[in-house]
Amino acid sequence: MKEKLTIVKIGGAILENETALDDLLAAFVQLEEKKLLVHGGGIIATQLARDLGMKEEKIEGRRITNDQMLDVVVMTYGGLLNKKLVAKLQAKSENSMGLTGADANCMLAVKRPVKNGIDYGWVGDIISVNDSILSELLKKGIIPVLAPLTHDGQGHLLNTNADTIASEVAIALSKHFDVQLNFIFDQKGVMKDIKDPESLIKSMDRSKYQELKEIGAITDGMIPKLDNAFRTIQQGVSLVRLLNSQALSQLQNPDFDEYTSIH
Repeated sequence: MKEKLTIVKIGGAILENETALDDLLAAFVQLEEKKLLVHGGGIIATQLARDLGMKEEKIEGRRITNDQMLDVVVMTYGGLLNKKLVAKLQAKSENSMGLTGADANCMLAVKRPVKNGIDYGWVGDIISVNDSILSELLKKGIIPVLAPLTHDGQGHLLNTNADTIASEVAIALSKHFDVQLNFIFDQKGVMKDIKDPESLIKSMDRSKYQELKEIGAITDGMIPKLDNAFRTIQQGVSLVRLLNSQALSQLQNPDFDEYTSIH
C-alpha cells in the first residue's frame, strides 16, 4: 500500500495576505501525511512590474514573459515568495526546501512555440518531472516548496503555470505515493451559482462537468482549471479537491465535505 502524499497549491491572493498565509501554513503543517507545497504569485509579480515602471502584456489573460518580465518573475517566484514560505515553515519546525525547476533538474520544460502568431516569450510547457529526487526528499522528511519556474536544459528559466506544475508533479509522484492534490482558491469549491454560497457542488465527475458547462454554470477561468483536474485524475492521482484556505484545517475530519472533489 502506497504512503499518502498531500500536495497543496496556493496562489497570489493567499500570498499577499499575511494573516491568511499564516493560517494556511498552520493548517498545512498539521497534515499528518507527507506533504508538498506549490505556489504561484502572479498578483505580486504584476505589482512588482508596475512598481518598476514596466508595462504588463497579456493575451486572453495569459502573461507574456519577455526578458524583463522573466527577471521579475524569477525575483518574485524563485526569490521573495519561495524563500519566505520556506522560512515560515522552518519557523514551524517543518524542514523544507525551496526549489525551482532548475534545482536538481526538478522540472524540465520546453519553451512554448509561437502559435497563431502569438509568442508568449519565456513561458514553459513541462516535459518531465524528476520524481526520483522529489520522492527522496519527501522520504527524508523534507517538504519541497516548488516555485512556478521550470528550465529548458539550455540555460533558460521559464515561467510556468503553477496549477500545471501542481498537476504534473502530482501525476509524477503517484508512482511512489497515494497522491491527493488540493487547489486552494477564493471559493469553497465549484459553485453552481457563484452568487449563492449554498450552491457548492461537493462531488463532480466528467458527466456532471459537461452538464454544468452546457447550462453555463461553469465558464471562463474555471474551465481550464477543471480540465486540468480531470486530466490529473485520469493519470493516476487518487483525489483532486478545489477548496478555500479555511477548509484545509478540516481535511483530517472524515465528516468534512465543504469542498469540491473531482473523480
